[in-house]
Amino acid sequence: MEQRIMIPDRPYAGYSTTDLSAMLLDGAQTNALQDSACLAPHDLARLDTLIEIGRELWERRLLAACHDTPVLESPTVVREFLKARLAAREHEVFMVLFLNVQHRLIACEEMFSGTLSQTSVYPREVAKKALQLNSGAVIFCHNHTSGTPEPSRADEALTQALQSALALIDVRVLDHIVVGAASSVSFAERGLL
Repeated sequence: MEQRIMIPDRPYAGYSTTDLSAMLLDGAQTNALQDSACLAPHDLARLDTLIEIGRELWERRLLAACHDTPVLESPTVVREFLKARLAAREHEVFMVLFLNVQHRLIACEEMFSGTLSQTSVYPREVAKKALQLNSGAVIFCHNHTSGTPEPSRADEALTQALQSALALIDVRVLDHIVVGAASSVSFAERGLL
């Protein structure tokens, strides 16, 4: 039996893409899910499962697209990936996209997780990870569980502190994206970097 790795908020992250695709196709072929107007409670649970599997596959496809091209050439793909990954979270998550000097994705790390309305972020840990991955640039991202992506003063101060810390080790901060329920805000587009 395949061992399953549980990641909070991502119950299907431990499955291979092949296994997820097979599960999705198998579920989609079931006649019980054809007419949503007459679904029984157990069918609704199966439908929720199929939606989660589809979401996991979508996130993987967007992440692969971030690996394929420099992120500055595909800001829409980056935003879609970040929204897919963070918009529905019930607590704040601070994520860092570590990029090489050509701005291709090296790693996507959920570095800090917090409460409903805040997350503690440690610049030292971000710098340490950037050095470990030999990163030349980063993009920060976090979600607002309120659904409103408007950056707070604390978000701006944190970004400046991170930018100062990373400048000492020659790592550029390209953007900080705040994800809300339906949209996102880019610090770079707002001139906050």
